[in-house]
Amino acid sequence: MPVKISFIGAGSVRYTVKLVGDLAKTKELNGSLISFMDIDEERLNAVDNLAKRYTEEIGGNLKFEKTTNREESLKDADFVINTALYRAPGHEDGYVSYEIMRDVAEKYGYYRGIDSQEFNMVSDYYTFTNYNHLKLSLDIAKSIEKICPNAWLIQTANPVFEITQLIKRLTNVKVVGFCHGVGGVHEVLKTLRLEENETDWQVAGVNHGIWLNRFLYKGEDGYQILDKWIEEESNNWEPKDPWDTHLAPAVIDMYKFYGLLPIGDTTRNSTWKHHHSLQAKKKWYGKFGAIDNEVERPKFYEELRQTKRMIIQVSKDPNIKITENWPEEFPKEKMSGEQQIPFINALTNDVEARLFLNVLNNGTIKNIPDDVVIEVPVKVNKNGIFPEKIEPDLPEKIKNYYIIPRITRMEMALEAFITGDRTILEEVLVRDPRTKNYDDIPKLWDEIFDLPFNKEMKEHYRS
Repeated sequence: MPVKISFIGAGSVRYTVKLVGDLAKTKELNGSLISFMDIDEERLNAVDNLAKRYTEEIGGNLKFEKTTNREESLKDADFVINTALYRAPGHEDGYVSYEIMRDVAEKYGYYRGIDSQEFNMVSDYYTFTNYNHLKLSLDIAKSIEKICPNAWLIQTANPVFEITQLIKRLTNVKVVGFCHGVGGVHEVLKTLRLEENETDWQVAGVNHGIWLNRFLYKGEDGYQILDKWIEEESNNWEPKDPWDTHLAPAVIDMYKFYGLLPIGDTTRNSTWKHHHSLQAKKKWYGKFGAIDNEVERPKFYEELRQTKRMIIQVSKDPNIKITENWPEEFPKEKMSGEQQIPFINALTNDVEARLFLNVLNNGTIKNIPDDVVIEVPVKVNKNGIFPEKIEPDLPEKIKNYYIIPRITRMEMALEAFITGDRTILEEVLVRDPRTKNYDDIPKLWDEIFDLPFNKEMKEHYRS
């Protein structure tokens, strides 16, 4: 059955076109209307052009529209995929303002910025300085509530944990958070040379804080296989690239302390022991120091920008076949591995799917508040979303020493944003082990508030 899907922030060209490819390969969704919305007309035109060409190249059957008007795109939408990232006027992308605020914080001794906190080290997962993006995300949700209240909001842009929680608390929108970090399980199995169809596994936690709670291989304890690999092979481990952290020394260190293996982005979200300097990062994550450092992250942002510029140029040349020139990026038959389209198909056409989504706890993980968003495996079909029983339960050590502290940081970020209470933002740094001079805390926040793109943020937190 066809549906209308609104892509808000469609100018994330490569990612949007990838999802359109999944749609075009999903026969049950033939004839669906895709509405692209972005404030950047050049990127909007590029994604519209490439999406049509990709669909045609793989023999898909979709309809397209494009607009710079959010309300127009949302009208009659059944699903809204939000990949929008706040972009300050005059900046090429949203990452520019992130890096400016990080630089301000580093002047005061906060390596990798204020938002790099224990259990949240991912460089584009801004929570405390991210007023503009949280406000944009909430505004999008309120527009959905007004224009297409029955639509599902598929929250894809980071920080997924905070944004999904915020929208759950302040609106009646049917929001679900999406992340592909769970794919780290496949990398672990590949390294351990295990067949996926012989493995029974489950993960649970919060976004960027998920753990391999069930791990059985051919009915036997898979952790024994991991222990053997650690003993016999882990010393030979080398990262293939900055993103390859799935069995890094830091991950093994976390496993030895917590008792379960961290998965996906969780592998990078540990404590300052593994992150206090580039030297420490290289010790614990290999020669690149993972992706979240002062060398690899700026390099990655520049590669993203170059790719987007290249894709925009490609969109202007109708003779270039994207499936032939970039078969890995835009395959003709293979699905991308992202979960958004299987989710839409499951709800719409009852093609049941096992997915890993961010939903309210409601007793799924014991001793975690019911109204907190968690990331767990779920069954999705025409009747809705049904979390699996988490079996075995997460150890209390993980709940008490990892998940609950992470939830506390989420709660501080949201309370500060909702109430405009500047003292909460200051208290975050009072508790930060990097703080050497407590008198500098208000000065640092003043400097961040005084940045040109934070004018609204400054008014919001005016004390």
